[in-house]
Amino acid sequence: MYHISVMPSEVSQYLIKNTRGTYVDCTFGGGGHTSYLLEKHKDIKIIAFDWDSDASGQFKEKEESFSGRAVFVRDNFKNIKAALTGIGVNKVDGILADVGVSSKQFDDAERGFSFNSKVLDMRMDLRNPLTAKDIINKYDEETMADIFYKYGEERFSRQIAKAIAVRRKKGIINTALELQDIIRSVKRPEGKINPATKVFQALRIFVNGELDNLETLLNDAPSVLNPEGRIVIISFHSLEDRIVKQNFRQNASDNVYKVLTKKVVTASEDEIRQNPRSRSAKIRAAERINV
Repeated sequence: MYHISVMPSEVSQYLIKNTRGTYVDCTFGGGGHTSYLLEKHKDIKIIAFDWDSDASGQFKEKEESFSGRAVFVRDNFKNIKAALTGIGVNKVDGILADVGVSSKQFDDAERGFSFNSKVLDMRMDLRNPLTAKDIINKYDEETMADIFYKYGEERFSRQIAKAIAVRRKKGIINTALELQDIIRSVKRPEGKINPATKVFQALRIFVNGELDNLETLLNDAPSVLNPEGRIVIISFHSLEDRIVKQNFRQNASDNVYKVLTKKVVTASEDEIRQNPRSRSAKIRAAERINV
């Protein structure tokens, strides 16, 4: 199996209040959460978003099993407001966003997300003109260092950027494997964690505008949620989680949301054993206040 959706039971618990409502799955991916929710709640409908062309193929494969209760929109979830209006939907009863990279994207050598990939791409949407290869080969040393520090919280950002700048004088850096080797020349492994982890995270976030996309979604969500509609966000690192936490807290103080998760919800030990990638997942949820 390519991808196991994280905490489906917990997602259902926090997301579904109106059992006849319409919900948005902002990150359809392989369709795990959508499939689970449609199976568990027989009277809901789901509008599935994804900007990855692979996801539209996954939807077509599963479409028959959805029995007409799901539609697919190939778009970035930051455009949720306009995209919903475009299909004649003004309000929904819940929004789910699993903002991690899918296992399929990591495992696909042609996408360049993995450390050993023979390409250096990292685009979630192949229509995006910017790739990780562009950054590594064309951006100046200071800009690269800033990206590694801001989006990867990499303490060795300046040393790594310098090593990249020196190496590329010898020729184009073409693969993720080459980049990993450069990083390893500067930074030693910390336990089992690959020393390139933070730089790869930073490149992926920057290439795809992930934090800006998340902030736009969070800002627009209240205007598309029905009263008592819910928003559930699954994040996988501290940068994302901090944005969600601060947004929910601000909206709660403004009487827009009631926060449903006083502390983040994490995967059970059983789930982590079955799906190790769920270890870093965090759920936060809030409900639109009826005012």
